[in-house]
Amino acid sequence: MRRYCLTLDLQRDAEKIAAYRRYHEDVWPEVKASLVGSGVTEMEIYLLGTRMFMIMEVADTFSFEAKAEADKANPKVMEWEALMGQFQDAPADASPVARWQLMEKVFTLSEQLG
Repeated sequence: MRRYCLTLDLQRDAEKIAAYRRYHEDVWPEVKASLVGSGVTEMEIYLLGTRMFMIMEVADTFSFEAKAEADKANPKVMEWEALMGQFQDAPADASPVARWQLMEKVFTLSEQLG
């Protein structure tokens, strides 16, 4: 099992942030199936202001590249990504399946306890 942390900003618009939150109260079944099918075993998204923080726990077989390719072939996932893109503050040329940016881990308590 591996864990990844990613970040992305939402647009500075209270109505858009509220809409984004509402959509995530009931994520489309096809999107959830795509996540599970790619090896995502758990996902959490946290929000502070406009900054989002995602924690992904994935199976050892998970690949960001394979997930992106599968997403591109899935019309419902692409529809979801286009919809979410209306709320996200990502560069205009950002890939619809790669807006989230992988964060660098800088501290692990258990590693320092030895």
